[in-house]
Amino acid sequence: MSNEVNDLPYVLISPSRNEARFIEETLRSVVAQTVLPLKWVIVNDGSTDATAEIVGKYTAAHSWIELVNRPVRKERHFAAKVEAVRAGLERVKGLPYKIVGNLDADVTLDFDHFEFLLSKFRQDDRLGVAGTVFHEPSGYNSATDSFEGQSYVSGQCQIFRRECFEEIGGYVPSKVGGIDWMAVTTARMVGWNTRSFREKSFLHHRPLGTAERGEIGSAFAYGKKDYILGGHPLWQVFRSVYRMKKRPYIIAGGALFSGYVNGFLTRAERPVSPELMRFHRREQMLKLKMILSSLFRLKKIDNFELLPVEPNTTRINSVK
Repeated sequence: MSNEVNDLPYVLISPSRNEARFIEETLRSVVAQTVLPLKWVIVNDGSTDATAEIVGKYTAAHSWIELVNRPVRKERHFAAKVEAVRAGLERVKGLPYKIVGNLDADVTLDFDHFEFLLSKFRQDDRLGVAGTVFHEPSGYNSATDSFEGQSYVSGQCQIFRRECFEEIGGYVPSKVGGIDWMAVTTARMVGWNTRSFREKSFLHHRPLGTAERGEIGSAFAYGKKDYILGGHPLWQVFRSVYRMKKRPYIIAGGALFSGYVNGFLTRAERPVSPELMRFHRREQMLKLKMILSSLFRLKKIDNFELLPVEPNTTRINSVK
């Protein structure tokens, strides 16, 4: 294990709030990496459990791990996560890193996870955001159970080239979430390549979106977020019908669609720009076209490779 012989030095930021149940698994897997980060800043974002105490055992043994404690707060929301990331970035701003990663505190990684991703950045100097697929104890696998596809990088472990992260302005605060989605989609919109690789995967211990709500509540929240992030209505119909095929079937699919309708009826504020919404909807319609074409030809749909990766070789207007 080394953090010295590496032409792409990297840093990690981990916003953590009440992660005592899982964070030691994350700590163990990062400490065991074949290529270590220059610095790993774990931001204890107002936890009321033993998160800080668990991290403290590792900061005492590893000088490259740092714990930053933020005040206790009542509300849990994703805008606060952006503030925590920014607090972590303040602690690494003097370091000569070329790669910066957001790592959630409820994942387990293979020992060579970051070595693998760094090799991908070396192979493609236009690669702005990279990650891998993930799976959950429930059996969920992002490569087969999601239509986000290979151009999306999941926020649980989202690794950026520094120039890309700075160009897009980092993460944009949004109380309903989607900060990781906005970052990777914006990067693609302005000309960076974004890739999720399925040669490797990591374990996400907590089911998506269920940190402080049940599965039905989570489906409703995701539906509302789909509206807020500018999702196309036709895509939402397809997504909701598809969700009805999975437990708890019609209830969850209905909750997903109801959340979208609620966002529309309440005119929920959208943090995305008109340009990003148009880009997002264009991609969704291309996916829907590919899905319908495959169904018409009775061809099996590969969710992950639904849209081919088309490498960006030229820059377009910056978002700054």
